[in-house]
Parts: sequence; C-alpha cells; structure tokens
Amino acid sequence: MQLRDAVAVIVNFALIGSLTVFGFRLFADYHAKGRWAKNVTSLLAGVGLMMLAAALLLTPQNTAIIVKISHTKIARFLLWGSNTLLFAAIAAFGLITYSRPLRLWHERKIERDLRRELPKIP
Repeated sequence: MQLRDAVAVIVNFALIGSLTVFGFRLFADYHAKGRWAKNVTSLLAGVGLMMLAAALLLTPQNTAIIVKISHTKIARFLLWGSNTLLFAAIAAFGLITYSRPLRLWHERKIERDLRRELPKIP
C-alpha cells in the first residue's frame, strides 16, 4: 500500500468516526431536551449501516471487487444519482416547509377579503 492510499484510508475512517461521534452528540442533545425518542431509531440505524458497510469493505474478496468496479465509470453514475436524489430531497423539504405557511397566509387573505365584502349590521 502506498502512502497516498494509506492517507486516504485513514482520512476516510477518521471522517466516518467523526460523523459517528457527531451523531452521538446529537443523540445526547436530543435526549437532554426530551426530543430524542423519534430520532434515536434513525440514528442507530444509520450507525449500524455504516458499521455494516465498513465490515463488508474490510473483507479481501469485497475489496478486490470494489477495486475492479472502481476502474469503470460507475462512480460517476452513482455520484450523479446521489446528487440528483439529494437535490430532490432538498426541494421536497423546501416545498413541504414553505407550502403550509403560504397556504395558511392565502386562506387568511381570503377570509379578510370576504369579511370586507359583508355589510356591517349594527
């Protein structure tokens, strides 16, 4: 293994480890504020999937297959697919987040307009 490859592996594992620690810190924050129950399963499932990915990556057979696959153009396809799905998720979050307040604002505006048209009865 060359020095460059060793550094890349170490940096990747450090990044995954730091994300795991950050996730557990978020878990501690949620637990402290009482909002942890709805998010703890996602956090633990994510950590479990990362551990599964690391376990599969560390076997010699799978590493050889990954090296063969890495010489193809599949990485670009997966990167484009991942970015497309992430942008779609961001757009969906934006639509969900901002559609309700706009709908409520529009409903209030309609109610105000209807009240203005009604005659005032003493």
